[in-house]
Amino acid sequence: MKLLKNLQNENKIHPPKFLIDNVHYATIMGSMAYGCNTEESDYDVYGFCIPTKNDIFPHLDGHIEGFGRQKKRFDCWQEHHIQHNKKEYDFSIFSIIRYFHLCMEANPNMVNSLFTPQDCVLHCTKIGQHVRDSRTLFLSKKCLHTFRGYAFSQIHKLEIKEPQEGTRRAEYVKNFNFDVKFAYHCIRLLLECEQIFQFGDMDLRRDREIYKSIRRGEWTVQRIKEFFETKEKYLESLYETSSLPYEPREAEIKKLLIECLEMQYGNLSNVIKCEYRENEDTVLVNKIRQLLS
Repeated sequence: MKLLKNLQNENKIHPPKFLIDNVHYATIMGSMAYGCNTEESDYDVYGFCIPTKNDIFPHLDGHIEGFGRQKKRFDCWQEHHIQHNKKEYDFSIFSIIRYFHLCMEANPNMVNSLFTPQDCVLHCTKIGQHVRDSRTLFLSKKCLHTFRGYAFSQIHKLEIKEPQEGTRRAEYVKNFNFDVKFAYHCIRLLLECEQIFQFGDMDLRRDREIYKSIRRGEWTVQRIKEFFETKEKYLESLYETSSLPYEPREAEIKKLLIECLEMQYGNLSNVIKCEYRENEDTVLVNKIRQLLS
């Protein structure tokens, strides 16, 4: 990934040695992804990498789970407030294992990172594109609980959190009597959940004019709260009628994960049991038997 290589050469970031050449997906998140960024907006970069084979499968090094000193597996690399070309970057690059798990568990930030507009994607290999092409697999009715929970936390912060003096958020409170950033995130999360249940998909910029309006201070706190209550009830009804599965599609997501790992490492049949492959082999054998009978 060119950006990371440049920053490393400038000694501005210090990722693990394997990481830069094994990043498969990186995208800009935050206000740019939602279509309400300003010239002052930071660049929040999320993505995933594939660690070394022995990191993902430690038994290849002779490790036995639960015995002895266990080697710490790579989970996530993060560095914040990195200055580059008059922009400030925050990086969060996850192991593909952790990334898939968080997306499957309907973590809003992680799910959103798969649905960013194409102009936000900084880096995407064949593996990264394979995951983006399969992104709706990660959507389930579990999104109601996580997206609504995050929205509630934003409205809670809106009511009680005192911003530190001299910060951008302190300016929001000074200008609008409340933190408009917390407010727009609250509404955004509810509207995203609505899209998920209605369409089984997301367009992160669909409601950008609403977000801009809130950030301009055109919504009152009372209006935010009333919208939250009304939309929450509506989401409950959508939850019942949506065709999405109630629980994450773990078997299908695992199949996708193994496909990605095999694109990186080659065949893993001697390393990991692939139930889906066994099922496919069984179907093939039965078809052959039918032809011979």
